[in-house]
Amino acid sequence: MPAASLAAVRSFVEAPQAQPARVARKRALAFKGVGKRFGDKVVLDGIDLDVPAGQFLAVIGKSGCGKSTLLRLLAGLDRPTAGSLTFGAEEDGHSRTRFMFQEPRLLPWASVVGNVEVGLTGIASGAEARERSLAILGEVGLVDRADEWPSVLSGGQKQRVALARALVGHPQILALDEPLGALDALTRIEMQQLLERIWVAQKFTAVLVTHDVAEAVALADRVVVIRDGSIALDLEVPIARPRRRGSPELAQLEGKILDQLFA
Repeated sequence: MPAASLAAVRSFVEAPQAQPARVARKRALAFKGVGKRFGDKVVLDGIDLDVPAGQFLAVIGKSGCGKSTLLRLLAGLDRPTAGSLTFGAEEDGHSRTRFMFQEPRLLPWASVVGNVEVGLTGIASGAEARERSLAILGEVGLVDRADEWPSVLSGGQKQRVALARALVGHPQILALDEPLGALDALTRIEMQQLLERIWVAQKFTAVLVTHDVAEAVALADRVVVIRDGSIALDLEVPIARPRRRGSPELAQLEGKILDQLFA
């Protein structure tokens, strides 16, 4: 090979090569120095939390630590007394957040499909609303109960309807306030698996408040521990899905969280 050509090859190989640009995940929401008081009682104090779009975040803590207040602020059900809360989707003018409560809160005078259609208020109506509601009921395994009354459903089935109502409008953010806490152990695991499956399919941002450490590490990409109104731990869960409940990897993460909860 001619000397000039050899030098050109060597120069190309040894020179630093351009790296592909890293694609940044869009921000779903951000708390900046957020505080919340009720009279003289400080519930949240200086919360800084940046959540990328599509992330599954679990917020855990003892009763009264401020985690449900944080969720209410996120959902717009309350306002901070300090700091700011912003949503990345506001840049596109279509921020949508839906809230799933501890109880199903179904309308007893409406059918199952009618309850789901409530989630499309202002988005769709008539035949389109029914079609979309039947489709999401199919996702949660209750399309065959669409025209029944909520009173004939089990507790787990009612929560499936509540989940369908929250998701039928394809929200960007789903806020979940311990929605599985009242279910028996087996039904709870089934609901966790259902929630995870739909989250993977729809790619919304999920923020789950829970007391259950095992539930948090089984479902979340990231776990935040709230103690005395502040973030005591912000922990990534770098374990591939599907996750095997009871595995040593999950148990190790549970131990770190419990150490913070009882510190």
